[in-house]
Formats: sequence, C-alpha cells, structure tokens
Amino acid sequence: MNPLPTALSLLAFFLAFTPAVHLHAQDANPQQQPLDRDTALSIAHQSVELRIAAVGRQAIRISLLPLHDSAVAAQVLNSPDLDSPDLDLQDANQPAVNLTSIAKTRTLSLGGYRVALSNHPLRISIVAGDGMPVQELEVDPDTGAVTFPLGTGPLFGLGAGGPQFNRRGHNFPMVNSEDAYNKPLFGGRLPIGWLLGDGWALFLHDPQSAIDLQDSRGTFTPPASNPLPIDIFVAGFKQPAQAMTAYAAITGFPSMPPVWALGYQQSHRTVTSWQMVSTIARTFRQKNLPCDVLIYLGTGFAPSGWNTGFRTFTFNPAVFPDPAQDIRTLHEMHFRVVLHKMGPPENLAGSVSDKPDPSNPDSVATYWSEHVPVAKLGIDGWWPDEGEKLSRTSRLARIRMYWQGPQLLRPNVRPYTLNRTGFAGMQRMGGWLWSGDTTSTWQTLADQIPVGINAGLSGIPYWGTDIGGFFSTKQLTGELFARWFEFGAFTPLFRAHGRPSATRYPWSWDSGQIGDPELSPNVKGSAPPDLSELHNPAIEPICRKYLDLRYRLMPYLYAAAYQSHQTGLPIMRALWLYYSGDPQASARGDEYLWGRDLLVAPVTEKGATKRTLYLPHGLWYDFWTGQRVEGGRQIVRPVDLATIPLYARAGAIVPMGPLKQYTTEKVAGPLTLTIYPGHDGHIVLYDDDGVSFDFRSGQYTTIALDWNDRARRLTLTPEHGSQVWNELSRQIEVRLATGGPVRHIVLGTKAQALQF
Repeated sequence: MNPLPTALSLLAFFLAFTPAVHLHAQDANPQQQPLDRDTALSIAHQSVELRIAAVGRQAIRISLLPLHDSAVAAQVLNSPDLDSPDLDLQDANQPAVNLTSIAKTRTLSLGGYRVALSNHPLRISIVAGDGMPVQELEVDPDTGAVTFPLGTGPLFGLGAGGPQFNRRGHNFPMVNSEDAYNKPLFGGRLPIGWLLGDGWALFLHDPQSAIDLQDSRGTFTPPASNPLPIDIFVAGFKQPAQAMTAYAAITGFPSMPPVWALGYQQSHRTVTSWQMVSTIARTFRQKNLPCDVLIYLGTGFAPSGWNTGFRTFTFNPAVFPDPAQDIRTLHEMHFRVVLHKMGPPENLAGSVSDKPDPSNPDSVATYWSEHVPVAKLGIDGWWPDEGEKLSRTSRLARIRMYWQGPQLLRPNVRPYTLNRTGFAGMQRMGGWLWSGDTTSTWQTLADQIPVGINAGLSGIPYWGTDIGGFFSTKQLTGELFARWFEFGAFTPLFRAHGRPSATRYPWSWDSGQIGDPELSPNVKGSAPPDLSELHNPAIEPICRKYLDLRYRLMPYLYAAAYQSHQTGLPIMRALWLYYSGDPQASARGDEYLWGRDLLVAPVTEKGATKRTLYLPHGLWYDFWTGQRVEGGRQIVRPVDLATIPLYARAGAIVPMGPLKQYTTEKVAGPLTLTIYPGHDGHIVLYDDDGVSFDFRSGQYTTIALDWNDRARRLTLTPEHGSQVWNELSRQIEVRLATGGPVRHIVLGTKAQALQF
C-alpha cells in the first residue's frame, strides 16, 4: 500500500493518541447547535449540514446538505438525490452524525474508522482502525469542489470507456455518451463515480460534472449552478478484492444470471426470411457448434429485422410468419430468443407495477405494456439499444423495467437484458453491458481488453464486446475474427455481432459470401472485408475449439458468477486485484484473470507468432501444454492462430464438465477436476437449476474443494444443499496437471478426501 502524503500520516499519528468524540443523539439535532459565523459550515454561500454515517462493514458516507431549517434538512435527507435508485445500501439504518458547525478539530469513531474534522476549509480525514490513513477530503468553501490525494499507485474504475488503463493523468467529464471518447476504439462511455486507489476507494454519488486526475490531488467539481448536495462514500481496504464488496454494499450485489446467458450468443442483423432464421439455427445444431442464444435486431436498425419498423412491437411476417410457432420451434431446438428494441421515450418514470397511462409515453408501466403481448410468446430476454440521452434515473428505470416486467409474467424465471448504457446499480437488476458500436480493427481489439477490465472494476461484472467489431473495415479478416473470438470466449458476454452480419457466424469465413454489406457511410473507414478472405477453412475449427472450451469450463465460470453474486467481484479480473504489491502486474491492462485461477493473455497483433506477457510471482502452468513456469517475470509464449496464452496458477482446482451444445443440456460424462500443485488451493463449486430464483430459498448446491499441497490431499466438502444438480450429480474424475493416475469418486453428502 503506497502511503498518502505525509500530512495524512501525521494525522494518523495524532489520531492514535487523541480520544475519539463519540457523538450522541443530541449532536444530530441542528437546532441544538446554534450557527456561529466563525464555526458554521458553509458551501457556495449556503449553510450546510454535514452528515456522516457508516455503510456496511467497510465504508462511510459523507453528505453535505443545504440547510435552511430542520424540516428542510429532514426533507433533503430523504430526497431522491440521496436515496436514489442506484443505491442499495446494506445496514442503511445505522445512526448518523449530523453537524452544522465545527468549532475546532473533532474526532469521531464510525464503522471501524476514525474521522477527523476541521473547518475553514472543511477537511475530513479518514483513518482505519489500525491507524493506516485511508483518505482526506477537502471541500472548497466557494465552489464545493472536493479534492483528495491520489497517492502513487494506479487508479481504476470510473465506469466503462474513456482513456485506458490506469486512469491517472486524465480528466473525466462524467458524460454518458457513445461518442464521448474515441468510440471506434473504446466504444461508449458509461461514467460511474467509483474510483479505486491504493488502499482506498471513493464512490462519488451522482457526479454531474468532472473528475480530474491530472495532478497529485484528484478534484471532483460539482455543477457551479447547484453544487449541493455533495454525497461521497469512502472505503478503505487491505486487499483490493475487498473494495468490490464495499461497492456492492453501496449499490447492490450482482444478480445471479441465467446460466444460458453465459453461453454463446449469436446476434443477427438483417434476416430476410423465416427460412434464413431456421437455417442458421439448424446449422449450429448440425455442425455441433454450441450456442444458447439467438438475438434478432429490430427493423429500423437493419433493412429487415424481427419487427415491422422502428419502435414497433409487431412481428415482421417475412421473418416470423407465425411468431408463436416460430418461437416454439427455436425453443424446441434449445435456443433462447432475445429481441432487440429501440430505446424508450426520453425520460422514463414510475414502476412497471403502476397502471399504464397511454397519455404518458414516459411511464414505465405504459412502455412495458407495449412489450407484454410479445413477451407472452416466450421471449427470453431483451436487448434495449441506445439510451445515452436518458438521465441516469431513466437509464436505471429502463433496466429495472426489463428486470421487473418479465417477472410479472414469469415470477420464477431470471430475466436477461443487454444494454449499451446504464449506471451504478444496474448489476443488481440483471443488467448486462456491451461496449457499443466499435470498428473492426486490430487496435480496437487491443483496446477492448482494458475497457472490459475497468468495467469489471466499476462494479459491472457482466460485460462484453461485439466479436469482430461492429463496423466492418478492410482490416476485418478471418484472422482478426478468430483472435476476437478467442478473446470473446473469455469475456462474460460471449457474443458475435456486427456489419455485415453474414461475416459474424463461426462458419462465415469459408462461405464465400458476404451478403448485404450493411455499410455505414458516416463511419470513417467503413468497408466490407475482401471477398478473398471468405475462403479460409481454418477459422471455423478455431471457433469450435473455443466454443467447446467455454462450454466445458462452464462449471468454473458458473462458480465465478456465484462468487460475483456473493462478493461483488467481477469475472474478468485485473491482476491488480490479487497482486497489487507487484507494480508490473498492476500495470498490465492487456491480460487478466478469468475468475481467480486462470490468466488470459489475448493475442491482438496481426500475424503474431509469439505473445509477450507477464506472470505474477508464484508458479504457473501452461493450460495447453502443462509446462511449469516460474512467475514474477515477463515471458514470451509462441502462438499460432488457434492459440492464445492461458495459464493456471499453482493451487488452482479447475472443474471442467462434459461437452454440451447448450448450457442446460443433460449429457453423460464425468466432471473433471484438474489440480495444479505447488500451492494450497480452494474453490467453491456452485450449481442450481440455472434458470429460476429457487436458489433464493436454498435450492442450490455448494461444494468446497481444498487442496493441501504439503499433504498432497484434496478434500471435497458439501457445504449446502441436499439436492445435487446436473453439473455435480455425476462421477467426478480428479487428476493432477503434473500427471499420474486419475482418481474417480462419486459425490455424496459427506466430506471425502483423496490422497495423491
């Protein structure tokens, strides 16, 4: 942990020997603290009330509220500005300290922190219980600008998009837009005021101006016209992974996704007939190319889509001549059906449970009522496009609508929605995010990796990119598509989409046909790929290899999703989360951890025959060859077009299931556990029915796997659930990555140990 400036360290020393002031109920009543010109708290020529409260186990909340009288102050405390839909506070009813004046330095004890306060200017210093400085906020009395030391380590978070990877050295206008920052390479900008530093994190609630990280001190500048209220959450941590749990305690823990959403998703742009739709579906099954989801674009964004026109909910009769039967046919082939939809009216408000009001197009209930006839046909998910112009409240209202609305029809089925934008809190409402309309270039592929990592560090665990890039350029080749597909296999959202859509299927690159080029004249460099590229038989087998691997690794991935649901950790994890003491690991935005135990280093250079990557300290194993490699250094790994570097850390226990064609398929074959010795290891396997909310009532299974490296012993301990689900209700094979005999067991209800 890098120290903050010396002044803050001295403050920690001071606090260690200064008795804390434990405020009582009378301190919370502003009327018992008559305002004094010299001691009163004031921001932008307004009298303010300072409110400080503990949140969860790791954070404190600091709010500056305009003060007129006690009634107004109470109203402000309960206003939408503070109790907004992006918050889902844990232990929200903990007592708060309210102050309207500070005569001299005061010290409070709150939630395991010691908080020192002084005035002129208002300075709030937070020190952990062990005396370690966390942060120090200073508020400009004229503007309300909040400054804070940045330390010397890297800075992460702040949502999706924008300058990558380390956020230090940039100014971040908190503008929600697809065109805010170099869309062709980085995609859309979804700002979230969650900033991670070295041992500290800040959640700047509802930042409407800018966060400047160009100096040694960060600056948050509220709007000049209305700087109040100011609402900031501060969290300290020893391990960065703890910060993600603190964020989830503020904005909500990620929902548990339907398991099929973790499978492969195939998007379609222009579909001209039902024959085309059914042929593509049959091709996946005939070729034994695993796929769970078929997504159909709406007409208006494509010449011919699932519906009859822009914003409509009427099926296109050429594409879906008998919608009810057509959807049943796709379901019988074990595909989930997701429909694309144009964005809603300008400002959504209300709840889906409210009575629809046809005269108010901004009503959530009215807008959802338009979906209902289509949803009743068995639609499995929705893909609401655009939304950047919506307020953050409306963006969350839309995501909540697609979370609550489907549950009115099917209360015990987990919804799914894929969004181009959103806000803090979307993760608890089933909100998935894709990076937007990028271009098909090698540089875009490289830039999407840090975008995805920072999205995860910003509390959005379910993220992905258009495999192949959205807008085709002359750089779009079979090689680029294969490399992007390999990367996509290790992002939570595994989905191919783009223009022309005929080039986005696993078999496209040996079809000899480009179909409708679907070009965009407004996009610089937009061009169809060369026809000569569409005669490459090597690409489909590569897609098959990574489809098969994704589906075989589903027990590992589903366990990671459960861990995200429980802790707030992303699935696609920065090395910094576990190796923050290693500057080289923390600086790597071109590689990441997939779950806890697998390191992925996508190949992003044309014609690459090798990939330079960094392995953190410890022992690692090449996933493909089993070769042991010492970490703490940079290595060069030879690659061919079908291979990206993939490493398992010593101590990893990697579960792999039998190959499936869709995630809920019940197939024979064992669950294989591969142990990578050299360090102790632990993983919790999780399984449930994959689609319902029954896990909330305890209908799930967890099994703890512990590897004792010194004793060379694996212990399997059923922790929860008398019912064993599909993935775990099979024979289990256990093997060491270093070789030796394979052990076989049948899972029971009692702990078992295997000695090697």
